[in-house]
Amino acid sequence: MPTATSKDGTRIAYDREGQGPALILVDGAMCYRASGPAKPLAKLLTNDFTVITYDRRGRGESGDTAPYAVEREVEDLDAVIQAVGGSAFVYGISSGAALALEAANRLGGIRKLVLYEAPFVVDSSISPLPGDFLAQLKQFVAAGKRGEAVKLFMRRVGVPGFGIFVMQLLPVWKKLTGIAHTLPYDITIIQNYSTGKALPQGQWANAAIPAIVADGGKSPAWIRNSAAALAKAVPNGSYRTLPGQTHMLKPQAVAPMLMEFFKEEL
Repeated sequence: MPTATSKDGTRIAYDREGQGPALILVDGAMCYRASGPAKPLAKLLTNDFTVITYDRRGRGESGDTAPYAVEREVEDLDAVIQAVGGSAFVYGISSGAALALEAANRLGGIRKLVLYEAPFVVDSSISPLPGDFLAQLKQFVAAGKRGEAVKLFMRRVGVPGFGIFVMQLLPVWKKLTGIAHTLPYDITIIQNYSTGKALPQGQWANAAIPAIVADGGKSPAWIRNSAAALAKAVPNGSYRTLPGQTHMLKPQAVAPMLMEFFKEEL
């Protein structure tokens, strides 16, 4: 298993497979290499790209040096980029899209960017992220109540109570609680853009690379509104909708868009 060393000394575990230019996949909350959509998506892209999947800080086989800051996660992604040649295409989903965007705004090694449904709240179509949400997550984690942290997060993202109950009976619950301490990281990344207010002008002015901001045609209005607003906020952003998709995006639905967009310059 190869690793990259971030600026603060944290080891970041990653896998690479395929051939061609580097393409890094950035997971959202509760996902890592061994659990989530990145691996199935990578399999669809390896004929054209060297696909990099990695464990974000605190997940899987990566380290987790305290204290957390968004800047440290950006440095983690930069370390992976440098380890695979110094430049890469980047695709991020959910909070991973928000992280990828922050990285593109601060780093020079990202060639093109695709962002799928960064969970910002930009209008009144859903209630904004509660002001004490991050503090509640941190309190649960500090008290060793990881299951409570997961349930709080699941309720926020719309999982019904019965669904949460059933999940606790399944093997996946152990995986979720195992990385529950990283939920505050995801919320830290998105909280300033989840207030129900318009995205700040010029916030990502340095992310001037070609970018696609995408959403699913069956996703709720609030997240589709967010994607449309973000496409306008990114200097060279374009807006796409993947018909029939939701936040639980199928790899087969997004792979063709990634291949088309990232191969345009090759």
